[in-house]
Amino acid sequence: MAFDGITIANIVKDLNDSLIGGRIYKIAQPESDELLLTIKNNGGQKRLFISAGASLPLIYLTDANKQSPMTAPGFCMLLRKHIQNGRIIKISQPGLERIIQIEIEHLNELGDLCTKKLIIEIMGKHSNIIFTNEENMIIDSIKHISGMVSSIREVLPGRPYFIPDTMEKQNPLCVEKESFLDTISKKSMPVHKAIYNSYTGFSPVISQELCYRAKLDGDRPASSLTADQLNALYEEFQKLVALVTKGSFLPNIIYENGNPIEFSALFLTIYEEEKAVSFSSISDVLEKYYAQKNAITRIRQKSVDLRKIVQTALERNVKKYDLQLRQMKDTEKREKYKVYGELINTYGYGVEQGAKSMRALNYYTDEEIDIPLDTMLTPSENAKKYFDKYNKLKRTYEALSELTLEVKEEIAHLESISTALDIALLEEDLVQIKEELIENGYIRRKGGSKREKITSRPFHYISNDGFHIYVGKNNYQNEEITFKMAIGNDWWFHAKGIPGSHVIVKTNGEELPDRTFEEAARLAAHYSRAKGQDKVEIDYTEKKNIKKPSGGKPGFVVYYTNYSMIIDSDISSLQQINE
Repeated sequence: MAFDGITIANIVKDLNDSLIGGRIYKIAQPESDELLLTIKNNGGQKRLFISAGASLPLIYLTDANKQSPMTAPGFCMLLRKHIQNGRIIKISQPGLERIIQIEIEHLNELGDLCTKKLIIEIMGKHSNIIFTNEENMIIDSIKHISGMVSSIREVLPGRPYFIPDTMEKQNPLCVEKESFLDTISKKSMPVHKAIYNSYTGFSPVISQELCYRAKLDGDRPASSLTADQLNALYEEFQKLVALVTKGSFLPNIIYENGNPIEFSALFLTIYEEEKAVSFSSISDVLEKYYAQKNAITRIRQKSVDLRKIVQTALERNVKKYDLQLRQMKDTEKREKYKVYGELINTYGYGVEQGAKSMRALNYYTDEEIDIPLDTMLTPSENAKKYFDKYNKLKRTYEALSELTLEVKEEIAHLESISTALDIALLEEDLVQIKEELIENGYIRRKGGSKREKITSRPFHYISNDGFHIYVGKNNYQNEEITFKMAIGNDWWFHAKGIPGSHVIVKTNGEELPDRTFEEAARLAAHYSRAKGQDKVEIDYTEKKNIKKPSGGKPGFVVYYTNYSMIIDSDISSLQQINE
């Protein structure tokens, strides 16, 4: 997930292909650290989104628009004054730095042709958008950096613009072999770290990729490499640099279990086991990747309160259950007390007054046992005392047997809600989960408030053989697809013994091919607590074998006839239908 110099090089290539010769039609500043430029070129219109945000600096082409404030900020007004309707004549990247320089030709107040630069620095928390004149003097910037903030470089109006060389990195586009071998071989740090610490544009991920292509362990010390290994590393280094120089990019996103985990402008062989999805442009990659990551982050933030409620209730019930199990264990002595009472009644007539114990034959086991006695009580009173203990423990056992079953079911119910929170992708998915928590007494409905409208729908997939598959996102949807959408001969799938979604395959009266059975099972594994595992046991049966127990919690079912299979949870080959 590195916005490195190679990614910037891919962006610069795309911008040159799309924007050179275009005129800046609109300039907007949606947020304090963002710009949105609308550029008209070749009869079409492009939007360039630029963010200098410390947490997520970005630049990419997009079709999306963003609402701007009613009053434009000062930096936006300055850009409108100077370069609105200006023509983009050059877009470049110095070396493989994370910097893009956009040169814009425009007419000044006197009608003379002038050139200005919009410089975008994508450098994490130090990211900035800087506006300079022909002499590289800063006119203004979206962030002002004074000498009090940085002793390396001030970014203020009137100051000269330059690229700070704080890391003493070399430009990989013009590195000779001898220099490369000498630089890397002298580093005592791991090889991959030596690469990204020595050359601009290389991120840790690309450095590991380079080592992998050279068949080297990226974590071994660079100084320990042999001459042959250094030569192999340089060869792969040159091949990779050549791809960048030629503009031979392959923008892609790496997915693991359906979630985006990495993006790159080049194909990453280190992720060969995961699913790589290629895109036509790096802008599409960035927009989609961060939209998906932001959606996951946003839903996590939105569900924090619900997760806390579920986790607190779960911990409380688990403690209650453990205590009840310990109490249940104590009741195991009840049968012994019953036998003691019976044996005292049978043989107690010969016991002397004040005896501390009596020895008797246990006719249940045909063994002699010693029975403790209370010296202050008669044999019959001792027998009654043991029978009273037996009856008390028996009542406790009977009560706990029912209570532990209830608490165990409640724990399973809460775990299923917790899994549903993990499955939720949209805010509307959380509404139904919240409603379930309200109806089960975990959240109090605010006075006078109405039940929120439910718009969340089950996941809908198409198998590779054309069968429709539905997956419940939560307990209510599990009930819906199992008992309302499915009919007798449809097939039902669920991860065995763990919380997860119900999966229904609509057969339309046809016999399912083996591949569809496996795909439905993978969905059941993916949308369960076992997501990501290579081997998940899945139960499956026809819907007619599924029953709803009387008084059961939402989504809880019983079945006595089923098949099972072991399957992985990879659903990357399945097509999801967005409804």
